[in-house]
Amino acid sequence: MIPHSTRRRHRRLGAASAVAGLLVTLLAAGPALAIPDPGDVPTRQDVSSEQSAEAQKAVESGEIPGVDQAVHSPNITPLVNVPKDALTDYNTDLAFQGKYAFAGNYSGFRIFDISHPKSPKTVAQVLCPGSQNDVSVSGDLLFLSTDSSRTDSSCSSTSQPATQKSSWEGMKVFDISDKRNPRYVAAVETSCGSHTHTLVPERDEVYIYVSSYGPSDTFPDCRPPHDGISVVKVPRKAPSQAAVVDFPVLFPDGGNPGAPTNPGVSRTTGCHDITTLPSKDLAAGACMGDGILFDIKDPARPRVIDRVEDNVNFSFWHSATFNQKADKVVFTDELGGGAAATCNAAVGPDRGADGIYDIVGKGDARKLVFRSYYKIPRPQADTENCVAHNGSLIPVKGRDIMVQAWYQGGVSVWDFTDSSKPREIGYFERGPLSTDALTLGGAWSAYYYNGYIYSNDIVKGFDVLKLDDARTAPAQRVHVDELNVQTQPDYFAGGRR
Repeated sequence: MIPHSTRRRHRRLGAASAVAGLLVTLLAAGPALAIPDPGDVPTRQDVSSEQSAEAQKAVESGEIPGVDQAVHSPNITPLVNVPKDALTDYNTDLAFQGKYAFAGNYSGFRIFDISHPKSPKTVAQVLCPGSQNDVSVSGDLLFLSTDSSRTDSSCSSTSQPATQKSSWEGMKVFDISDKRNPRYVAAVETSCGSHTHTLVPERDEVYIYVSSYGPSDTFPDCRPPHDGISVVKVPRKAPSQAAVVDFPVLFPDGGNPGAPTNPGVSRTTGCHDITTLPSKDLAAGACMGDGILFDIKDPARPRVIDRVEDNVNFSFWHSATFNQKADKVVFTDELGGGAAATCNAAVGPDRGADGIYDIVGKGDARKLVFRSYYKIPRPQADTENCVAHNGSLIPVKGRDIMVQAWYQGGVSVWDFTDSSKPREIGYFERGPLSTDALTLGGAWSAYYYNGYIYSNDIVKGFDVLKLDDARTAPAQRVHVDELNVQTQPDYFAGGRR
C-alpha cells in the first residue's frame, strides 16, 4: 500500500473539461500528420481559466504536488538530479554499458559515468542536432536516430524541408571505444528517417530495425505506402559499410485505416517502436494503429506472427515490453503524442494507458490476447502532459514488474504478475511545471539498470532513484554488461550476442 496514492485516486481533477483543445485537435488530425512526439508541438499551450484555477486549487489543498515539488512513495528514494546541459534541447532516451549511461537529447547525446550512482559525472557531450536522437549501444558502437529533415548527414547540418530531395534523415553510427571522444563513423539514410530504432546484436554485425512513419506524396524519400521497417546491417569491424539490407512489409493490407473507419485511432503508416527479445527470437512492434508479434530467427527478415488492434481505447500504439518468460507483452498507448494532459478524470483510466496482452499458443500459432489496462492511479492537472511512455522490466524471477515513465506523471513501478490485476507499488513525480499553462516536460524514459532506476526528464535532467522493496529486492543480484531496453536481455539465462 502506498500512502497518498489511494487518496488521490478518487479525485475529479480535470473532469470539468478535457485537454485545452489540444487532444481533440490531435485525435482529429489527418493520416499524414499522425500524432507527434514532444518537440513537434509548442512547448507551452494555453489552458482555460477554469483549468488553471482547478490546478492551483489542487496544489493548495495538497491533492497534487506543488509546482516543481518532488514527491515519492516510501520505497523510492531520489538520489540525485543532474540538470540538463545548457547546450542541449529536450532530453530523450537512455542506454547503458558497464559504468556508463548514454542519454539522448534533441541536440545530440550525453555520456555519464555512473560508477557512483549518487554522483554521476559527465564524460562527454556530443552535439549532433536532430529529432529525437534515440540512442542505443553495442560493443564499441553507438547508434543515433535522426527523425527530422536535415541539409545533410553531418553533425553541423541544419533543418531543411522534407519536400527537398537533397534532405537527409536516418541512422548515425559512432565509435565509442573512447568514451571521452566519440567518433562519428557512418550514416545510413532510411525511408521516412528514424523515429526510433532497435538492435538485434550478432557476433560480427548488428542489425537495426528502424521505425518511422508519416509518409507524404510530397516527400521524395518518404512516400506512401510506408508499410514496413528498414533493416540496416552494420559490420562491427567495418561500420562505415553500414547499409539498408531490406524493407520488410509488415502490413500488406495497409494496416489500421484509422479515421473515419476507426475514429480517434491513428492510421498505420509504419511503426513507432519495436522491442526485440533475441534469446527467444521474438519481437513486438507498436505500430500506430496496430500491435504486432513477429519472429526474428532470421534477423534480416522479420516475419509477422500475429497482429492486434484496439479501436476502442488505444489511439497510438507507442512501445512494447516483454515479460521475462515471453508469455506477455505490455503495449503503451501514447494518446495525445506525449504533449497532452490525459491523466485526468475527463480521459479516464483506460485511454493513454498500458495494454497487457498474454501470448498464448506455440510457434506460428501464437496469439496476443488482451487481459487488462494499467494507468497510474495518481491523477494529474490539466497543465501536465501525462501519458504512458518508455519503461523497462525489473528482473525479478517469478514476478512481472516494470518501471515506467509517464512524462509529468513521473515514474511508476508496477506489478503485472496477474495480467488482469496490475497495480502500482511505487512512484516518483514532480508537481506541474506550471499551473497557468500546459508546459511540456516530465520523464521521457525510466529504466532499471544494475540496482538503480535512471530517468531522463525532458527539461529537468537526469534522475537517479533507489528502489527498496521486498518485492523487487532479488533484482539487486542481477547485473548485465549492457542494456538497450528495446533489445531486452534474457536476465537469467543470457542472451545471444
